[in-house]
Amino acid sequence: MAKKHLSVIIVPHTKTNTRTLCFSRRALRALAVGGAVLGLALAAVLADYVRMSVIRGRYRALKAEAAQQRTTIATYEQSISALRSTISHFEAYTKKLNVMAGLKSPEVLTAPAGVGGGEPDREEEPVPEADPGQGAVAGGPLVLSPGTVQNLNQKALSIESNLNSLLSFFESDSLRLATTPSIMPTAGWMSSVFGHRTDPFTGAWTMHYGIDISTNPGNPIMATADGIVIKVQTDKYLGKNVTISHGNGFTTIYGHMSKFAVKAGQKVKRRDVIGYIGQTGKAAGPHVHYEVWRDGRRVDPRSYLLEE
Repeated sequence: MAKKHLSVIIVPHTKTNTRTLCFSRRALRALAVGGAVLGLALAAVLADYVRMSVIRGRYRALKAEAAQQRTTIATYEQSISALRSTISHFEAYTKKLNVMAGLKSPEVLTAPAGVGGGEPDREEEPVPEADPGQGAVAGGPLVLSPGTVQNLNQKALSIESNLNSLLSFFESDSLRLATTPSIMPTAGWMSSVFGHRTDPFTGAWTMHYGIDISTNPGNPIMATADGIVIKVQTDKYLGKNVTISHGNGFTTIYGHMSKFAVKAGQKVKRRDVIGYIGQTGKAAGPHVHYEVWRDGRRVDPRSYLLEE
């Protein structure tokens, strides 16, 4: 019989007999081993539960971060799209400034017919075609990629460099800037532009050498740059019209006035009132016919307009 190693006496609260439990050394060893195994199993289960809890927490955090990144990327796409549009406007604006500075040739655009009548005795000139290589940033769907950002960055740097050059140019040439036609002669809507069109009176395909700006009768007409009034006259085509010499090869003509506000030989500044909207001469409605001449040749006034 195995020798007893441990005895446990159980004494109940009642008056019943006590009980004695005896354990051998082998039983105690087995009990200890079983307890250790059970403890290790419980520890392993607890460790796995903790690990899974950490993984679930990380998963939820990564899922929330991914949703936030998708929102951020969508915001970046909208911002880059807006930036691309802004760069496009800046490119068009700097092109006009380059034309004013004489650094690039103006693009002369053709458009549908307008309101005022042409002058049949004036010689027609060929209309240069627009250069497709110039212009704004190309449209199309936005693809957010390093190439897109790099392309926009290069365009922005190019525009910045061009604007810095133009700033230096205009700072040293303020007089020429003041004498360059650059604003609308009146407030209204452009009803006819520079280019070939069907004459509203004869139906013939003729050249329209200026732009027509329609507005209410009596509205003021302004000088578009500093200069000297060289003609205040009336003829059957332009009706009451004023011609201003601005120097540096620029001359402007304003036609179809109802009455004059200047005299020949008078000096004017940009935005000075020189007359009022009318319908004199060959005109189908109240408007001002506006021409820009440079070095003795008619050019498209829109190439010099810095105001829309």
